[in-house]
Amino acid sequence: MIDGQDIFDANILVVDDIDTNVLLLEQMLSESGYQQVTSTMDPFTVVELHRANHYDLILLDLQMPGRDGFQLMEDLKLEPDNNYLSILVITAQIEQKWRSLAAGAKGFIGKPFNIVEIDTCIRNLLIENSLIKQHKM
Repeated sequence: MIDGQDIFDANILVVDDIDTNVLLLEQMLSESGYQQVTSTMDPFTVVELHRANHYDLILLDLQMPGRDGFQLMEDLKLEPDNNYLSILVITAQIEQKWRSLAAGAKGFIGKPFNIVEIDTCIRNLLIENSLIKQHKM
């Protein structure tokens, strides 16, 4: 049985190079009840942050200067503690949505942001991860 509170205790990282997007997503997640939400605007810190914090979910912008979301997904695949990490990409471009799924993302969040879409995607992924973890125990 999945405890609903477990979903809200999930460790979530928001990665976007635009500060208004980060603030908006943090606010939306907080208002939905998620309690462990952190963020970074620096794509070069994501792998180290994941190593230190073992995120359950990363909301990842695909278009960032210097290092795009596709490169980050490849780097995160190499991490040994990546068993239950889910990635939702943030993009408005349809062709990138298909490409991100092929690269290993579990889903995507479109722009402009829709709180119902975001909350539904997050809940579904976190429930799926909980079920997988319970099944493997």
